[in-house]
Amino acid sequence: MCVAPLGGTAVQDYVALAEIELCGELIIAASAVSEGRLSADRIDEVLRVAEALPESPNDLH
Repeated sequence: MCVAPLGGTAVQDYVALAEIELCGELIIAASAVSEGRLSADRIDEVLRVAEALPESPNDLH
């Protein structure tokens, strides 16, 4: 566990900040749904899953 020194230097965890941003995006998308839940496709869209996936199975190598 990393703790910021007492000197006032801030420690930033960029992965945690990205996760917080994605959670916020999901909350905003969920609040826009008038009834029911977000579909799996909409969740993937909000989280930009398609951008993270390889173009073809050959890209996995």
